[in-house]
Amino acid sequence: MSERYPLAIELYTPDVKFQKLKYIHHNPVQEKWQLCRLPEDYKYSSAGFYYLEKQDWDFITNYLEYGM
Repeated sequence: MSERYPLAIELYTPDVKFQKLKYIHHNPVQEKWQLCRLPEDYKYSSAGFYYLEKQDWDFITNYLEYGM
């Protein structure tokens, strides 16, 4: 029996994965939050990993390496 997560979204295509990741990365730069100027400048984001290839977090893996 699996537990249901009402906020979970199935990432059923690479395009959906990219869309969600882009949304997450761009949240800190939104006018509402203004946490940083660029997505990769936000310390607690994986944007630096993807955009600058920074290895600040050992638990982040590249979603492109795992396909679907």
